[in-house]
Amino acid sequence: MVSAAIGLAFLPLLLTLLIRYRYYFVLFYRAVLLRWVQDLVTGISREERVYQYVLTHAIPGDPDSILDTFDDWCTKVEFISHIGPKKGMILDRLLKEHQPLTVLELGTHCGYSAVRIARSLPLGARLYSVEMDQRNAEVAEKIVRLAGFDDDTVELIVRPSDEVIPCLRENYGVERLDFVFMDHWKRCYLPDLQMLEGSGLLGEGSVILADNVIFPGAPNFLRHIRRSGLYEHRVHRAMLEYISGIRDGMAELIYRGA
Repeated sequence: MVSAAIGLAFLPLLLTLLIRYRYYFVLFYRAVLLRWVQDLVTGISREERVYQYVLTHAIPGDPDSILDTFDDWCTKVEFISHIGPKKGMILDRLLKEHQPLTVLELGTHCGYSAVRIARSLPLGARLYSVEMDQRNAEVAEKIVRLAGFDDDTVELIVRPSDEVIPCLRENYGVERLDFVFMDHWKRCYLPDLQMLEGSGLLGEGSVILADNVIFPGAPNFLRHIRRSGLYEHRVHRAMLEYISGIRDGMAELIYRGA
């Protein structure tokens, strides 16, 4: 009787927490529990599952079809973290405004944003996309090539970002980065940005766009860009991709020069 009474006493609190944080519970279910079950059932990774879906539902050589099919899978089947269609429109707009010739992407994952970037680049531009996970990189390679982009447009580099940035000039002939898209480990945002600042690869007007600066968040990164005086900056408020109700944002930086 006593334990039942205690349980009833905590029931309103439990209901309040469930209601207040319902979107986070949905995210946990879709991103963690469902993934774990599907990994066991299918015997392949989530990244391979989305590739198989895209391969069988999208039109090869059509980047728009690849992205739409990706979005369909992430909305209706399983959650996977990448920029998504709504925040992707911000990326699209900035690419069209600035027409960058040399782009660095940190965090390729499955190749969704690489395809999104590549389709908006001007003729002769090149994207260097960095992914440290070999298995994810293999999926991304297949997605990017399925969309119709070759090595001259998208070069995939399978190494950690802190190893790639210092050797971009020497190993890849990069003299200046016109645009940088950051969507890798959030703890790496600040050290990688500082490494870019010290590399001499950022020039006046170089654009950096960083995803998920609100959720999961990159507070040290945001603090640095506000205090450094090196950037014009703004945060685009948005919702987390494919999950309504969780606030997120993207940081847009324009390098002023040292």
